[in-house]
Amino acid sequence: MSIAAVIVAAGASSRLGEPKQLVRLGNETLLERTVRVARDAGCSPIIVVLGSDYLQILTGCSLGDVVTVINDQWQEGMGSSIRWGVHACKNVAGKVDGAVILTCDQPAVTAEHLMRLMLKNEIKASRYAARNGVPAFFPNKHFDALMALKGDAGARELLKDARYEELANGELDVDTSDDLERARELFEQ
Repeated sequence: MSIAAVIVAAGASSRLGEPKQLVRLGNETLLERTVRVARDAGCSPIIVVLGSDYLQILTGCSLGDVVTVINDQWQEGMGSSIRWGVHACKNVAGKVDGAVILTCDQPAVTAEHLMRLMLKNEIKASRYAARNGVPAFFPNKHFDALMALKGDAGARELLKDARYEELANGELDVDTSDDLERARELFEQ
Protein backbone atom coordinates (compact mmCIF):
# COMPACT_ATOMS: atom_id res chain seq x y z
CA MET A 1 0.00 0.00 0.00
CA SER A 2 1.37 3.42 -0.98
CA ILE A 3 0.53 6.17 1.51
CA ALA A 4 1.51 9.78 0.85
CA ALA A 5 2.13 12.36 3.56
CA VAL A 6 0.76 15.85 2.99
CA ILE A 7 2.50 18.25 5.36
CA VAL A 8 0.65 21.55 5.64
CA ALA A 9 3.25 24.25 6.35
CA ALA A 10 2.00 27.31 4.49
CA GLY A 11 0.94 29.71 7.26
CA ALA A 12 2.60 32.96 8.27
CA SER A 13 3.16 32.08 11.96
CA SER A 14 1.93 35.55 12.91
CA ARG A 15 1.44 34.73 16.61
CA LEU A 16 4.96 33.32 16.90
CA GLY A 17 6.55 36.24 15.07
CA GLU A 18 8.88 34.07 12.97
CA PRO A 19 8.35 31.17 10.56
CA LYS A 20 7.54 28.20 12.82
CA GLN A 21 8.73 25.89 10.06
CA LEU A 22 12.29 27.09 10.80
CA VAL A 23 12.14 26.96 14.60
CA ARG A 24 14.61 24.45 15.93
CA LEU A 25 13.63 21.67 18.27
CA GLY A 26 16.77 19.80 19.16
CA ASN A 27 19.00 19.51 16.12
CA GLU A 28 16.30 19.95 13.49
CA THR A 29 13.64 22.44 12.45
CA LEU A 30 9.98 21.70 13.08
CA LEU A 31 9.49 21.09 9.36
CA GLU A 32 12.51 18.79 9.11
CA ARG A 33 11.22 16.89 12.14
CA THR A 34 7.81 16.40 10.55
CA VAL A 35 9.34 15.20 7.27
CA ARG A 36 11.56 12.75 9.20
CA VAL A 37 8.59 11.37 11.17
CA ALA A 38 6.55 10.90 7.96
CA ARG A 39 9.51 9.20 6.26
CA ASP A 40 10.08 6.94 9.30
CA ALA A 41 6.39 5.94 9.14
CA GLY A 42 6.92 4.74 5.56
CA CYS A 43 5.02 7.52 3.82
CA SER A 44 5.93 8.07 0.19
CA PRO A 45 5.81 10.47 -1.48
CA ILE A 46 6.09 13.22 1.11
CA ILE A 47 4.44 16.41 -0.10
CA VAL A 48 5.21 19.67 1.70
CA VAL A 49 2.81 22.56 1.06
CA LEU A 50 4.46 25.93 1.63
CA GLY A 51 3.10 29.45 1.22
CA SER A 52 4.19 32.39 3.35
CA ASP A 53 7.99 32.86 3.48
CA TYR A 54 8.50 29.81 1.26
CA LEU A 55 11.88 30.95 -0.11
CA GLN A 56 13.25 31.48 3.40
CA ILE A 57 11.89 28.08 4.48
CA LEU A 58 13.31 26.25 1.47
CA THR A 59 16.69 27.86 2.11
CA GLY A 60 16.60 27.14 5.85
CA CYS A 61 15.50 23.50 5.76
CA SER A 62 17.08 20.31 4.51
CA LEU A 63 14.08 18.35 3.23
CA GLY A 64 15.63 15.75 0.96
CA ASP A 65 13.48 14.26 -1.78
CA VAL A 66 10.11 15.75 -0.78
CA VAL A 67 7.69 17.12 -3.35
CA THR A 68 7.35 20.83 -2.59
CA VAL A 69 4.14 22.60 -3.55
CA ILE A 70 3.76 26.38 -3.27
CA ASN A 71 0.25 27.45 -2.28
CA ASP A 72 -0.16 31.01 -3.51
CA GLN A 73 -3.59 31.08 -1.84
CA TRP A 74 -2.24 30.19 1.62
CA GLN A 75 -4.04 33.15 3.24
CA GLU A 76 -7.36 31.37 2.57
CA GLY A 77 -6.47 28.90 5.31
CA MET A 78 -5.67 25.26 5.85
CA GLY A 79 -8.38 24.06 3.45
CA SER A 80 -6.51 25.54 0.49
CA SER A 81 -3.24 23.90 1.54
CA ILE A 82 -4.92 20.52 1.89
CA ARG A 83 -6.40 20.97 -1.60
CA TRP A 84 -2.94 21.74 -3.05
CA GLY A 85 -1.40 18.75 -1.28
CA VAL A 86 -4.10 16.30 -2.34
CA HIS A 87 -3.93 17.65 -5.89
CA ALA A 88 -0.22 16.79 -5.84
CA CYS A 89 -1.07 13.30 -4.55
CA LYS A 90 -3.36 12.78 -7.52
CA ASN A 91 -1.10 14.30 -10.16
CA VAL A 92 2.52 14.10 -9.04
CA ALA A 93 2.52 10.85 -7.16
CA GLY A 94 0.55 8.68 -9.50
CA LYS A 95 -1.68 6.19 -7.73
CA VAL A 96 -1.54 6.35 -3.96
CA ASP A 97 -3.88 4.40 -1.72
CA GLY A 98 -4.29 7.23 0.74
CA ALA A 99 -2.69 10.18 2.47
CA VAL A 100 -1.83 11.24 5.97
CA ILE A 101 -2.56 14.95 6.43
CA LEU A 102 -0.40 16.59 9.07
CA THR A 103 0.90 19.99 10.12
CA CYS A 104 4.49 20.91 10.81
CA ASP A 105 3.86 22.33 14.29
CA GLN A 106 2.80 19.29 16.35
CA PRO A 107 5.99 17.95 17.97
CA ALA A 108 4.16 15.11 19.78
CA VAL A 109 3.57 13.23 16.51
CA THR A 110 5.67 10.09 16.11
CA ALA A 111 6.17 7.62 13.29
CA GLU A 112 4.48 4.96 15.42
CA HIS A 113 1.40 7.14 15.80
CA LEU A 114 1.20 7.71 12.02
CA MET A 115 1.55 3.98 11.38
CA ARG A 116 -1.41 3.29 13.72
CA LEU A 117 -3.50 5.79 11.75
CA MET A 118 -2.74 3.95 8.51
CA LEU A 119 -3.64 0.42 9.69
CA LYS A 120 -7.03 0.18 8.00
CA ASN A 121 -8.47 1.62 4.81
CA GLU A 122 -10.73 4.10 6.62
CA ILE A 123 -10.59 7.71 7.75
CA LYS A 124 -8.77 7.80 11.06
CA ALA A 125 -8.06 10.90 13.15
CA SER A 126 -5.79 11.75 16.04
CA ARG A 127 -7.60 12.56 19.26
CA TYR A 128 -6.49 15.10 21.84
CA ALA A 129 -8.22 17.73 23.98
CA ALA A 130 -11.46 15.69 23.65
CA ARG A 131 -11.73 16.19 19.88
CA ASN A 132 -10.56 14.64 16.62
CA GLY A 133 -7.93 16.38 14.52
CA VAL A 134 -4.79 15.99 12.47
CA PRO A 135 -2.71 14.09 11.80
CA ALA A 136 -5.35 12.06 10.05
CA PHE A 137 -5.40 9.33 7.43
CA PHE A 138 -7.68 9.48 4.40
CA PRO A 139 -8.06 6.63 1.89
CA ASN A 140 -7.92 7.90 -1.70
CA LYS A 141 -11.70 7.45 -2.11
CA HIS A 142 -12.02 10.57 0.09
CA PHE A 143 -9.66 12.75 -1.97
CA ASP A 144 -12.57 14.49 -3.75
CA ALA A 145 -14.01 15.56 -0.37
CA LEU A 146 -10.59 16.90 0.63
CA MET A 147 -10.34 18.76 -2.68
CA ALA A 148 -13.62 20.52 -1.85
CA LEU A 149 -12.37 22.00 1.45
CA LYS A 150 -12.56 25.76 1.94
CA GLY A 151 -11.36 28.20 4.58
CA ASP A 152 -9.41 27.58 7.74
CA ALA A 153 -11.43 24.71 9.22
CA GLY A 154 -9.35 22.17 7.38
CA ALA A 155 -10.77 18.66 7.48
CA ARG A 156 -12.53 19.09 10.85
CA GLU A 157 -15.99 18.16 9.53
CA LEU A 158 -14.68 15.04 7.81
CA LEU A 159 -13.03 13.94 11.07
CA LYS A 160 -15.72 14.63 13.65
CA ASP A 161 -17.18 11.09 13.60
CA ALA A 162 -14.06 9.22 12.48
CA ARG A 163 -12.34 6.46 14.40
CA TYR A 164 -9.29 7.78 16.17
CA GLU A 165 -6.00 7.11 17.90
CA GLU A 166 -5.18 9.03 21.08
CA LEU A 167 -2.18 11.36 20.71
CA ALA A 168 -0.62 12.35 24.03
CA ASN A 169 0.29 16.07 24.00
CA GLY A 170 -1.36 16.38 20.57
CA GLU A 171 -3.02 19.63 21.61
CA LEU A 172 0.43 21.26 21.71
CA ASP A 173 1.04 23.02 18.45
CA VAL A 174 3.73 25.66 18.27
CA ASP A 175 1.82 28.90 17.75
CA THR A 176 3.37 31.13 20.43
CA SER A 177 6.67 31.49 22.26
CA ASP A 178 5.06 29.82 25.32
CA ASP A 179 4.11 26.83 23.12
CA LEU A 180 7.68 26.64 21.84
CA GLU A 181 9.07 26.71 25.38
CA ARG A 182 6.72 23.86 26.38
CA ALA A 183 7.68 21.86 23.27
CA ARG A 184 11.35 22.24 24.12
CA GLU A 185 10.71 21.09 27.69
CA LEU A 186 8.82 18.00 26.49
CA PHE A 187 10.63 16.95 23.32
CA GLU A 188 14.22 18.19 23.20
CA GLN A 189 16.74 15.47 23.95
